[in-house]
Amino acid sequence: MTEEAIEKENATITKAYKELLKVSYTTLSSDDKKLIRKAFEVALDGHKNQRRKSGEAYIFHPIAVAKIVAQEIGLDATSIAAALLHDVVEDSPDYEIKDIEKLFGETVATIVDGLTKISSLSKEKDMDVSLQAENFRKMLLTLNDDVRVIIIKIADRLHNMQTMDSMRPDKQIKIASETLYIYAPLAHRIGLYNIKTELEDLGLKYTEPDVYNDIFSKIKDSKEEQDLYIKEFSEVIKTSLNKEHLDYSIKGRPKSIFSIRRKMLKQGVSFDEVYDKFAIRIIYESNEANEKFIAWKIYSVVTDHFRPNPIRLRDWISSPKSTGYEALHITVMGPKGRWVEVQIRSNRMNEIAEKGYAAHYKYKQGNEKEDNLESWINRLQEALENPETNAVDFVEQFKLNLYSKEIFVFTPAGELKSLPKGATSLDFAFSIHTEIGMKTRGAKVNGKLVPLSHELKSGDQVDILTSESSKPNANWLDYSTTARARSKIKSALKEDKKLIGEEGKEILRRKLKQLKITLNESSINQLVNFFKLKTSLDLFYRVGIGTIDNTMLKNYAASKSNVLMSFIKNKISKKTIIKKEDLDKQEVTANYDSLVFGKEEEKLDYKLSNCCTPIPGDIVFGFLTVNEGIKIHKKNCPNAVSLQSNYAYRIMSAKWIDSSQQEFLAKIVISGIDHIGLVNEITSIISENMHVNMKSISFESNDGLFSGKINVLIKNNTIIKKLLEKLKKINGIDKVTRV
Repeated sequence: MTEEAIEKENATITKAYKELLKVSYTTLSSDDKKLIRKAFEVALDGHKNQRRKSGEAYIFHPIAVAKIVAQEIGLDATSIAAALLHDVVEDSPDYEIKDIEKLFGETVATIVDGLTKISSLSKEKDMDVSLQAENFRKMLLTLNDDVRVIIIKIADRLHNMQTMDSMRPDKQIKIASETLYIYAPLAHRIGLYNIKTELEDLGLKYTEPDVYNDIFSKIKDSKEEQDLYIKEFSEVIKTSLNKEHLDYSIKGRPKSIFSIRRKMLKQGVSFDEVYDKFAIRIIYESNEANEKFIAWKIYSVVTDHFRPNPIRLRDWISSPKSTGYEALHITVMGPKGRWVEVQIRSNRMNEIAEKGYAAHYKYKQGNEKEDNLESWINRLQEALENPETNAVDFVEQFKLNLYSKEIFVFTPAGELKSLPKGATSLDFAFSIHTEIGMKTRGAKVNGKLVPLSHELKSGDQVDILTSESSKPNANWLDYSTTARARSKIKSALKEDKKLIGEEGKEILRRKLKQLKITLNESSINQLVNFFKLKTSLDLFYRVGIGTIDNTMLKNYAASKSNVLMSFIKNKISKKTIIKKEDLDKQEVTANYDSLVFGKEEEKLDYKLSNCCTPIPGDIVFGFLTVNEGIKIHKKNCPNAVSLQSNYAYRIMSAKWIDSSQQEFLAKIVISGIDHIGLVNEITSIISENMHVNMKSISFESNDGLFSGKINVLIKNNTIIKKLLEKLKKINGIDKVTRV
């Protein structure tokens, strides 16, 4: 660079630093400014020889992250200093954590150390489970050190997403997928709604650029019309609001591109058919004592002029969301017959909605109950530290619970509890205490006895009945939806299974001895494959409970003998020496001939993944794991985006070529109007088909409606499609889907 260019760049850096001090949400004292100045100088020195992919000096990145932390999130001087220093230890050989502690104290050093650890996580390779999921779990563990670690990391990710244009396309997809998978849900939970929205939009921009650009251009084209509509709506209510002598402002806010896309997919409609593409926000000034009163006064004014949709009222002032969000949301029929969402918030509520954690603590009173964020962190630690929890399952449940709408229910003593929409009475039991959940015998909702699977509604009062003799069983997983309940149930079932498996192993050893077969690693692998199981524990457990009996073991011994004889004949005819490993390979791979891999269409050993249970005929791909060989996933598997973006080098193309040798489990969910003989009709259709074996069936009937779950063993995708078509034709059936 020329001297002139260097001078110009230095001037731009100085300007960016001064801008940072101006935009801070909190008032900075002279000591604060000294701390930030010192951090800026160390960051400048630490990154002096670095440049970003775009070619600009690296220091612009930590300044931009610090600016997001200061302005958009609203954290204090300590956090701003930590944001400026967040990459120094990782990128500069001249600085270690002990240097940061010596220069800035223990708090800043702890935050920088947490950020350095998170950054190093992404460099780990060869992990058995999804790297992103495991990283996410480790990242959340840093919440114990200081929640600001996560918040600054979200700011860091936001700036990286804003400046990703100069990166390679494969890198863009990888980072964008990780952002949608991890960072957007996390920003949502911490209450950073504006940042969450921007992360989602930017994630879509790089994962589905055509979709993003199409919606973006349509929003841009309709902006003028939208502004006129908001002005027309506002003029109608302004006179009435002014009569109440209120200090307020009315703003229009377009819905995010990501949320419009989600609605288009969910409702199966085009862009033009999405009716609420923007919301109108009324923000008013009030002291805390009168906030609720004024909110309902504004509600009254709005609904005097525009007809409200009674089922679209959301009162998060009386019962705030678990994220701390407070507001009154109503949907009204606006001018020209268009539905409009109106959000009513005080200035305090608006700050909490936009700044999340930082604003919440600004307004927190000393006598306030335990903070939602703190209680959430405490509950999270319990789930994170459970060694039985699979990281991918944890993340999926975490996200599911985050994006679920909330319901509010009462304990018998009148205490209010929040749960995700769709939660059952069993979920409620585990939300009170693990021990209560484990001993649950039944539940009463509003004084009436209900099943454990009963879906709760806002306002329900729930009383859990317990018994010392009660314990979880496999059906409980069908009755629960929350991550906490499912994690505890799975752990309990796994312990039971292990105990029965230990007994089963000894029984199997004795039974095989009678058949002159030794129980060793080779024979266990052969048995697992023969009975089409996944693990040795599955085998021992089934022997322990008696579902694998003497007859079945004799069949195995006979097949072993037949395979051995035909193999020997084949080898003798070719005058070849027989090796033991050849025999083992012949038996172990005998059933795995229905998939081929790569351009050469090689036949390789594989296992079917549990997360999406693919069957022949599904579009699939192979994923090379570290300990379990190749795992097969459906193309539309929930984990596909994260696996393909994060592990491109371990993805293998795969396709089905022969599905005649194996049976696969398919789950069917069915619902409709109940009538006499319905179950008989359903089972008759299934049993009439010679290619379908029914493994289990369960039905529930309530007020003339029924719902059922059927597990069937089938040979390929064509058969299941035909079966679904036949079931749909039964009189009274409303929906039939394969899960």
